[in-house]
Amino acid sequence: MLILGIAGGTGCGKTTVVNQIVEQLPQDEVGVISQDSYYNDLSHMSKEERAMVNFDHPNSIDFDLLIHHIELLKQGKTIDTPIYSFVEETRMEETIPTHPRKVMIVEGILVLSNPKLRDMFDIKIYVHADSDERLIRRLQRDTKERGHDLDKVLTRYQTAVKPMHLQFIEPSKEFADIIIPNNHYNTVAVDIVRTIINNKIS
Repeated sequence: MLILGIAGGTGCGKTTVVNQIVEQLPQDEVGVISQDSYYNDLSHMSKEERAMVNFDHPNSIDFDLLIHHIELLKQGKTIDTPIYSFVEETRMEETIPTHPRKVMIVEGILVLSNPKLRDMFDIKIYVHADSDERLIRRLQRDTKERGHDLDKVLTRYQTAVKPMHLQFIEPSKEFADIIIPNNHYNTVAVDIVRTIINNKIS
């Protein structure tokens, strides 16, 4: 099993890069796991209390479960991936079965910040985008897709997203094997990654 870790700041375009990598590969041989599925279960907290949680700090992620699940996949076992609701800001009761594949992509803002998880990756990728560009994408996503009001998004960006990016996410770039600039469509870097994967599959 070839395991890729893809990190980068909020709104940098990780999902776009993942889709570009995966779209021309055999569907049944590539799987994707999102770090977002592994936010801690906050169902015991009120919605007001959840709103105070710093979701950009590594402590907000259940890394132990994510690492355990990757270990199970490497053993050829199917896992029950959690479902996280960004509207309710907590984990749902339902899960989704995720089957082991020849190639597993693990993506999320903090996946290169955890040493134990990072050591599991055969290829480490960091997607870089300009901070203004990332803020614009974050504003558009959180207001349209997650139902958050503008003031909440801006406050969270200033108090949590930006400082956590500078403290944990940006420094994790030094561990990357490949850095993909994603202010514009980057075909060369994506093609390189896809070639490496194809060689592994074949």
